[in-house]
Amino acid sequence: MIQYLDNIQHKDSKNFFLIAGPCIIEGEDMALRIAEKVINITDKYNIPYIFKGSFKKANRSRVDSFTTIGEEKSLEILKKVGETFNIPTTTDIHENEHAALAAQYVDVLQIPAFLVRQTDLLIAAAKTGKCVSLKKGQFLSPESMKFAVQKITDSDNQKVAIIERGNSFGYTDLIVDYRGIPTMREYAPVILDVTHSLQQPNQSSGVTGGRPDLIETVAKAGIAVGADGIFIETHPTPETALSDGANMLRLDLLEDLLQKLTRIRESIL
Repeated sequence: MIQYLDNIQHKDSKNFFLIAGPCIIEGEDMALRIAEKVINITDKYNIPYIFKGSFKKANRSRVDSFTTIGEEKSLEILKKVGETFNIPTTTDIHENEHAALAAQYVDVLQIPAFLVRQTDLLIAAAKTGKCVSLKKGQFLSPESMKFAVQKITDSDNQKVAIIERGNSFGYTDLIVDYRGIPTMREYAPVILDVTHSLQQPNQSSGVTGGRPDLIETVAKAGIAVGADGIFIETHPTPETALSDGANMLRLDLLEDLLQKLTRIRESIL
């Protein structure tokens, strides 16, 4: 299996790894506080950790939806988080030119689900030499992700992972098919995006909904079937978050969840 974390993993851990942080960078103080809190937890349970925060959101329901506090300002904050705590960081990119820009500040470039078939974007990300996370489109089968992975590896970059985030079920629900995790692990490490799997997009209000009450259920199942990593967006007060608050995990609930997931991981090794 392609070892996505080889160049950024610094812990001797057999545990799953965690990608976590706010949906979008809202400010330096909040980003640092979230990272510090998560690090205290992940160090306790020996969980390798990558801090996540979007420097800009492009896929929004309405034209007046919040998108960024400033692209370079957000990227500078991501860089400061990484340097302050000596941890890898990740952000999502939406345009070809964003690949080289973001690569100056973060360790992992994330390709959004709706863009994972955009060949030029994937090649631009791969050519930076950074690790690349490919979100499986809600419209794609697990088997089809083999070809997305190949676009990265054919561009001379072996550092690639797949993020599962559910498949469209009707108009406003996403359902995780756990059979796809072992299938996709044949191509690359697989990360389960727990919080986005529980989104309920395209609500009548124009604001995305979610089912955070099911975060623990989905995460437990993902670890039980062998996911290599877990992706969770978290915020001290999701109700005030500037993006995707409806499906985020409240930060003070994270430790209890990670403790349970670590026990499941230990039981299946």
